[in-house]
Amino acid sequence: MTVGVETHVDRARDRVRTEVDALDAKSAAFETFLARVKRLPPEPTPRSSAVAATGGTDARLRADGATDEGCRAVRTAFDETVRSHSVADVETPEPLLETVRSEFTDSIALALAPTTDTSFSAGVKRAVVAETETRRRETAALRRALDREAESLAAAAAAVDEVTTWVVEADERPLTDCGFDALRRRHATLAAHRERCERVAADRQVHLDGTTAAAELDTAVTHRALPPYLYDDFPTDYPVLSTVARLDDTCADCQRAVRGHLVRRA
Repeated sequence: MTVGVETHVDRARDRVRTEVDALDAKSAAFETFLARVKRLPPEPTPRSSAVAATGGTDARLRADGATDEGCRAVRTAFDETVRSHSVADVETPEPLLETVRSEFTDSIALALAPTTDTSFSAGVKRAVVAETETRRRETAALRRALDREAESLAAAAAAVDEVTTWVVEADERPLTDCGFDALRRRHATLAAHRERCERVAADRQVHLDGTTAAAELDTAVTHRALPPYLYDDFPTDYPVLSTVARLDDTCADCQRAVRGHLVRRA
């Protein structure tokens, strides 16, 4: 029997490690940004100002000497810390406030925009700090979800490597060189490997159906949402399931070949 076994599991593990590194860097960027914002003193709220409700944040029109200094400092801090970890391609120009909006909220982007003449009031500062802390918790939850993804991939990789190694080594000995008992043992081993592929697939489905909760938030990371973004450049969004399916097919083909020899020798 001649076999060819292709696996994407090791590549998936590399991809998760890369994403973990990127997420750790982004988490550190949020921490640095948060520290810089907390150090900024809020600007006095102008006595005469028009107030626009922006999702819980007061965006006050600048008046009576209010300046953009505080909001500009926040924009600069964001640009120097979080932005490079947020945009998909740092070489592709994206308006800074568009990135702020994607990471935080429309209301915060509006409050920080120089075109709206807002001051860095205590309310604006509280909103920026609160949203940043929320994003940090969400990032931490995603990090834990990636750890669980890595554990799932490692377990699958161990099984796939063992079965694949056996199949490749067994293929080096032609079936014509095997006696009847050796053929029976090979057939039984292939059946056991197919059962193991089924268990790996079942365990993977259980993992994908799970979630990882975000601390102090009413949201959770659904594991099934991870593969489409982690493996978007793979031939499949489900490298483990596709790999064990192909490996099971390979073992089934090998079993048929072995059975053919057993029947002819019976």
